[in-house]
Amino acid sequence: MRKRQIVKHSIALVTMLVCVCCLLILIVTVLKLPDAQTKNNEMGFQFNPKIRSRKVSLQGVSLGKFGEMMVDMLPQDLAFTVFVPSEEAFKRDLHLRVNDSLKSDRFNDTYAIVSRVLGFSAVSRALSSDTVRFGELVSYDSVSGFPLYIAKDIDGMLVVNRIRSEIVDVRKKEIVVHVIDGVIMDADFEQSVLSDDTEEED
Repeated sequence: MRKRQIVKHSIALVTMLVCVCCLLILIVTVLKLPDAQTKNNEMGFQFNPKIRSRKVSLQGVSLGKFGEMMVDMLPQDLAFTVFVPSEEAFKRDLHLRVNDSLKSDRFNDTYAIVSRVLGFSAVSRALSSDTVRFGELVSYDSVSGFPLYIAKDIDGMLVVNRIRSEIVDVRKKEIVVHVIDGVIMDADFEQSVLSDDTEEED
């Protein structure tokens, strides 16, 4: 009888010790997590000393005519994020040039193209570079339903669908603007742009 009781007590004691050890490991792990995040953030700031200097208001940045046109299409009192192609990207990827694309005979076509690009590039929420952590990939649907995959580069610049930003966190009222070196578009729209180019060359 005593042997059985001793065995039962031994098993209960070992089980209790294992549970207490697991609990201690869990508590230590949970308490250590904030320290790890702080170290990562500090490391990020060591690598990225110029991140804050790139955050500016719209008054200090020229988005170009097409970029301004995109931003003006959005309601100013609602939170939006828009990835605006640079003036060079509009010229290179869409062949839009301020001198001829905004003339009265081509304005409607230009406006339609820019509004289509806006549909691919705008997200109905404010998304600054601070909300994306280095090393993680976040996904949002644009206002047209096109998926946007956003990451942060080592220098604090955002990368959306493999297109790198040149300027981040430009604000116009409730709208956050990131200027990117390319145009976000789906395959159909890209194909139509390419076919327009071939027609022009012919």
